[in-house]
Amino acid sequence: VQLQASGGGLVQAGGSLRLSCAASGRPFSTYAMAWFRQCPGNEREFVAAIRWSGGATYYADSVKGRFTISRDNAFTMYLQMNSLKPEDTAVYYCASAGSIYYSDEKAYAYWGQGTLVTVSS
Repeated sequence: VQLQASGGGLVQAGGSLRLSCAASGRPFSTYAMAWFRQCPGNEREFVAAIRWSGGATYYADSVKGRFTISRDNAFTMYLQMNSLKPEDTAVYYCASAGSIYYSDEKAYAYWGQGTLVTVSS
């Protein structure tokens, strides 16, 4: 399974971006997909996850109400990011083949290459 993340860029505080993560490769089956992010000098942290069947969503407190995770039927996941803040600046990674431990990066088997989001103040 290969994951291709895209959509990062430079945006002013208060702006919006939409990240995409396209899955390809062998027949795709996953319990959950997720977005994580990593700021320079920090560990990678959970942002949001979605259960592939049923579409239940989970968010980190820091992004709740501002970010929306979704997916389509073509094995693509999205992260709509609104009201962006400078502290949202990070490399965003998508991950798949997660488990019920949706916020634990060790629960995910496959990772995309990351896409950089920079929010200027």
